[in-house]
Amino acid sequence: MRDYLSEDDSALLEKHGLAHFDALWEAQLHAVDEPNTEHGGWSEVFRLELEGRGFFIKRQSNYFTRSLAHPLGEPTVAREFRTIMRYQELAIPSLHAVFFGERRVGGERRAILVTRALDGWTALENFMADWQGRDAEQQRDIISVCARLVGRLHASGLRHGCLYPKHLFLREQEGRWEACLIDLEKTRRLWFGWRDQIRDLETFLRKVSIWDREGQHGFLSQYLQTSRSPGSMQTWLERLGRRRAYKEQRH
Repeated sequence: MRDYLSEDDSALLEKHGLAHFDALWEAQLHAVDEPNTEHGGWSEVFRLELEGRGFFIKRQSNYFTRSLAHPLGEPTVAREFRTIMRYQELAIPSLHAVFFGERRVGGERRAILVTRALDGWTALENFMADWQGRDAEQQRDIISVCARLVGRLHASGLRHGCLYPKHLFLREQEGRWEACLIDLEKTRRLWFGWRDQIRDLETFLRKVSIWDREGQHGFLSQYLQTSRSPGSMQTWLERLGRRRAYKEQRH
């Protein structure tokens, strides 16, 4: 695969000499956290600031994931990059890919993924602490924009696979709320139809425990309209209940 460089960000990276693989690999940057080594190699995330714009750079060495399509493994950021581009093709708001590339250096397989930082956005998780302090209209608007995003995802034939409030980001601009998704590595097709939809929905609604019955029903109503999923509200509530009971039994 050839290196990918977003046209929207190429001029800025070129200006600072960071528009190619080697420069991004060798750049001295501030690490966001400790390297991840659970896949046998290592993966590390760095923050980059260029003229007031933020980026995250994920660098990996021999850090693989395996699948039927790649039984010998591929860098996890390769799958992540494909998923980001898939979301973009489907007009599902998510991360914006800036650069992706791979290199083989001796017995080492290196990979880099650069994405724009979500500066100005806030995770839904962070809205929970002061949820009761927000007026009813704002609560409804936030619930609605979350429901429309998840509905659009499922209507496109995909499930997130890890739909937690910390992976759904929000921002308000001129009185209008927007939402987008991050942490897309576990995204898969809806191979099992409504059963896969319920897995996402049950996880999400269980984690957003601050929403009362009216809020959760409002979410589900808007979700069903957007996703155009067949079945009544009662049918979906029963499915959610069964899924929740199954999860509780396992724990």
